[in-house]
Amino acid sequence: MSLKKRIVPLVLLDGFSVVKTKQFKERRNLGNPITVARTYNSRNVDELIILDIDASAQSRAIDLLTIRDIATECFMPLTVGGGLRDLNDIGDALKFGADKVALNTAILNSPKLIREAAETFGSQAIVASIDVIETEGQYFVYSSKFPDLQLLACDWAQRCAQMGAGELLINMTNLDGTMNGADISFASVISELVSIPVMYAGGISGAKDCCALGKTSVTAIGAAAVFHFTSTTPLDCKTAMDAAGINVRLI
Repeated sequence: MSLKKRIVPLVLLDGFSVVKTKQFKERRNLGNPITVARTYNSRNVDELIILDIDASAQSRAIDLLTIRDIATECFMPLTVGGGLRDLNDIGDALKFGADKVALNTAILNSPKLIREAAETFGSQAIVASIDVIETEGQYFVYSSKFPDLQLLACDWAQRCAQMGAGELLINMTNLDGTMNGADISFASVISELVSIPVMYAGGISGAKDCCALGKTSVTAIGAAAVFHFTSTTPLDCKTAMDAAGINVRLI
């Protein structure tokens, strides 16, 4: 039997508050991360991802006490990311309750960190988070820290997998927060390129997108805006996927 496809809420922080971005720019404040974590915990979600989107720009790591408090409230796997610069930061995040860490800016700056982290903590704990921007039909890695990067997203995804990442988190910059529909074609292409699990995020409008993504090689679907701003729940998405013959965990 194939692995169960996961629906994973993404919770973005600007330090201590939950925010939701649109195309990585416009922000709406959504309150306390502990309250949000409790809500998702009560909904029995497959996993939770917490990303501090300001940490790297402010040269700090995600707050360890916030990780601890969220982990205390969560009874599902927890992935955290934001400003994790080295093995010490990664180790601290795991000690304070994270099951996995998401690395983005740090591995663009020093790709060898992927291998070092995988060797130290195990590949299963290391998620390579890749922000992708589509420009005239080509897909590049997006980074505000390295604006002149010109790195093809598929090339970077393959390199991250080869260096020991246990999973990829693909964030579509153009579609972030729009709820205008996922890029099913790109999700299919990039998930076929690598042999490790791939989570897709960006543009999810509801259960229909989740079903379409579930029929690709994507192993998990990350979403935020659709859960924050509509009545759609993770269970709604998984129920529709189950009805479409996609293997999910309903209870």
